[in-house]
Amino acid sequence: MSDITVVDALRTRRSIRAFLPTPVEADMVAAILRIAARSPSASNMQPWRVHACSGAVRQALSEDLVRAHAGCGGDHAEEYRYYPGEWADPYLARRRKVGKDLYGLLGIPKGDSTRMQRQYARNYEFFDAPVGLFFTVSRQLVSGHAAWMDLGAFVHAAMLAARSYGLDTCAQQAFARYHRIVRRHLPLTDDEILVCGMSLGYADPDHPANRLETAREPVESFASFTGFPPAPDPEPREAAPSRPTR
Repeated sequence: MSDITVVDALRTRRSIRAFLPTPVEADMVAAILRIAARSPSASNMQPWRVHACSGAVRQALSEDLVRAHAGCGGDHAEEYRYYPGEWADPYLARRRKVGKDLYGLLGIPKGDSTRMQRQYARNYEFFDAPVGLFFTVSRQLVSGHAAWMDLGAFVHAAMLAARSYGLDTCAQQAFARYHRIVRRHLPLTDDEILVCGMSLGYADPDHPANRLETAREPVESFASFTGFPPAPDPEPREAAPSRPTR
């Protein structure tokens, strides 16, 4: 475990889309989840459940998912609505930009649907990460919003904790559509709704996809500050002594 700070973890966390084959031990995954479990939750409900897979199980699951995706998904569907029914700016513009930037790094031209689909299928290969995590929430809790918010905090905490072990992640809602396939390989109960998955491992530093840097809006564009005392005027600086002229 490194001495990385929380601030460093926040600044260095990225969605990694190419991993090295270096194994990650179960004890390390458990340690990450143990740290993430300190996340806050309403009334301390701790609504999250996690299913981790690696090795032959992860490989078999990946192969089934890739086949289903290649067949256009059939009658598979996620059990909750993730994206809005209609998009509007600025959210649509941000979504388009990140897609354009990623495909640009990968050399995929606009309109090349075959290569775009192939890149999307990489989700189901876990981007070659050795570990897959699947996050679920109980059906008993989804009529309210608390469990969704709490699970989001937990998922984010897991990503930050992974950084403290030198690991990287990619959170992927793409798995939610194929929850029935995931259930064939992992012990999800009927009460659990698959919310998202996550690839976990060591980032491939040489892969072009990992050069993607997503922009963030300045604080002034999304936050307001009301009732704060005015900022003090900066202390005037003493003038530097003049140099003799020649």
